Amino acid sequence: MRIIAGKHRGRPLAAPHGDMVRPTSDRAREALFNILTHGALAAGGPEYAGARVLDAFAGTGAFGLEALSRGAAEAVFIENSRAALAALRQNIATLDETGRAQIITGDATAPPRALAPCALAFLDPPYREGLAAPALAALGVAGWLAPGALCVVELAATERFDPPAGFTPLDERRYGAARLVFLRLDAG
Repeated sequence: MRIIAGKHRGRPLAAPHGDMVRPTSDRAREALFNILTHGALAAGGPEYAGARVLDAFAGTGAFGLEALSRGAAEAVFIENSRAALAALRQNIATLDETGRAQIITGDATAPPRALAPCALAFLDPPYREGLAAPALAALGVAGWLAPGALCVVELAATERFDPPAGFTPLDERRYGAARLVFLRLDAG
């Protein structure tokens, strides 16, 4: 696993041993960032450019670190696994991103109140546990998502997902065993 593009292009990312973390494939992450950079969702420029981004269920931090590498202003990572947190801290330090990265140790389905909202959010919950919709709702209530924020949720390809009220589905893509769902939080 590595950073795909930007100033950290090609740099490897550490991951905990075993199957505790299921990192998104480089192919799926590259496709996601191509959509965010060149797709219909990027009509005004890349969604991450200069943005504060959230990486919930962060694991290794690959989504947030990729966004930082490509020009996001800052990234907030929410993770509760001790092993994943250790890999996340290592990856942030290795890429020398400690000044633009913040780690929140906790559960994305019950997050603390945000100090500032994020314009772009990545959620990669464990597959088939039904955590995506409750996490989106909780992150919205806790102020983590700015009005009109773009949210990208990774799910198992066949996993059922009903977005919570206030989130409008925009697009959906499948990459092997993974499915990426793009949603926008209502602006008002």
